[in-house]
Amino acid sequence: MPANSLTFAAIGDLHVREERTSLLRDLFAEISAKAQVLVLCGDLTDVGKPREAEVLADDLRACSIPIVGVLGNHDYESGEVEDVEKILKAAGMHLLDGHSYEVNDVAFVGVKGFIGGFGRRMLASFGESIVKSFVAESVREAMRLENAMRTVRQERAVVVLHYAPVVDTVEGEPLEIFPFLGCSRLGETIDRFKVSAVVHGHAHHGRYQGRTPGGAPVYNVAFPVEKSGDRPYALIKV
Repeated sequence: MPANSLTFAAIGDLHVREERTSLLRDLFAEISAKAQVLVLCGDLTDVGKPREAEVLADDLRACSIPIVGVLGNHDYESGEVEDVEKILKAAGMHLLDGHSYEVNDVAFVGVKGFIGGFGRRMLASFGESIVKSFVAESVREAMRLENAMRTVRQERAVVVLHYAPVVDTVEGEPLEIFPFLGCSRLGETIDRFKVSAVVHGHAHHGRYQGRTPGGAPVYNVAFPVEKSGDRPYALIKV
């Protein structure tokens, strides 16, 4: 571990609704005392309404450390994603939509990712045009991640996703929905680079820890997933 190691807190799947509570505000204040960066892994709102984003933005003001992250599928549900992004950016969140953000010599690099399945059972671009379009979106997200990683010059990089890049961290979910929880294309892209940690959400009933085939540690930080320390967020040191 480098002498100037950095501790970040990561959490996904907040699913913030319009009803205001103090839960997240207190949680963000607590995180600010324990970590140097807060990482949010998508599904920040419940159905992608700007009002939900405003509630989250208000709670994020209790966070006194840098905030980075990506959106998830729920944040796109209402077709108002541009408004959601604008509100969260105004609250100080750095959206890593195909970009990176550096904190203390650590690069945080992120995309939402997409679905498609894992390993030999990953969906291939074959058959009907709608299937090819589906696979093309999965490939596009992996390429956006690769292009962002190629800009990184720091020795340490953290990849931030919503969808899972490996099957390890979706285990515990029903087998029938595995293809809708992530895609190995993301893991293959990650293994082309030196990556210190990968965090994602989306799989609410998945497993906390896994690894890419190349050995990069992967953490499922969805809010309901049991993590070390009995808190809804993970504390990870790189």
